[in-house]
Amino acid sequence: MLITAMPVAVRYMLLSALGFSLMTACVKAVSAYGIPVFEIVAARAAVSLLISYVDIRRKRISVWGEHHLLLVSRGLVGALALVCVYYSVTTLPLASAAVLQYTYPAFTALIAWFFLKERVQLATVVCIALSFAGLVLMVQPQASGQLAMPPLSVAAALLGALGSAIAYVLVRRLSTCEDSSVIIFYFPLIALPVSLVLLGDAMVMPTLEAAVLLVLVGIFTQVGQVGLTKAMAAGKAGKVAAYAYVQVIFSALLGLVLFAEVPTTWTVIGGGLIMLGALINALWKR
Repeated sequence: MLITAMPVAVRYMLLSALGFSLMTACVKAVSAYGIPVFEIVAARAAVSLLISYVDIRRKRISVWGEHHLLLVSRGLVGALALVCVYYSVTTLPLASAAVLQYTYPAFTALIAWFFLKERVQLATVVCIALSFAGLVLMVQPQASGQLAMPPLSVAAALLGALGSAIAYVLVRRLSTCEDSSVIIFYFPLIALPVSLVLLGDAMVMPTLEAAVLLVLVGIFTQVGQVGLTKAMAAGKAGKVAAYAYVQVIFSALLGLVLFAEVPTTWTVIGGGLIMLGALINALWKR
């Protein structure tokens, strides 16, 4: 079979992409029940917090780590980025939200250059240029004069990508001095109280169907994270990461089948440029 002929790392990355795609589909589906974004973030954080805590106890290490300021910063940035990503998912077509999220390599490179003094490679410059061109095409005004996508939703998606980039840089720094399980644990540890405070008294009691979807958000997130971790451990990061962009295809298919979302021509062209830039950044390292 084709799947068994694939390298193990590729199989894990495809599993990760499918997990994250199903997670976003569940986020969009549960929002139709009137569940606020902050409540969805809180539900995901609660599931992740439990799973992460069990993992740390299994390793018999301290849950608190050593570099508390960096760990809290990673958790806070990640939590705010997640709010932005989930808002974009609930207000944009799944494929569009997924594509805009993949502008994060350009943000990551710029942040790493500024804070970590890492050299910006030619491939990254090409990635930034293509990402900007693709973004312009995706949001350009229609014949009616209105933008193709809601400006607030696009801004949220880009802020989510920026937040993800900052979180990745912080994780890169923390990975040299903290256990990976502790780094992962701090994300839901901060995200849960932050989302509950922002939610305030706007909590909506979910129906049974909505509650199942909220649990699935957490489960599919864990599937995506485990697949990603195992894929990176089983193969070269650059080549393996290229397969993560299959998530856009999965998201487009789920959007079409579950929500009758048909991408516009400009979304396909602009998204293609963003994906091309991200692939060049991942594979062409000179």
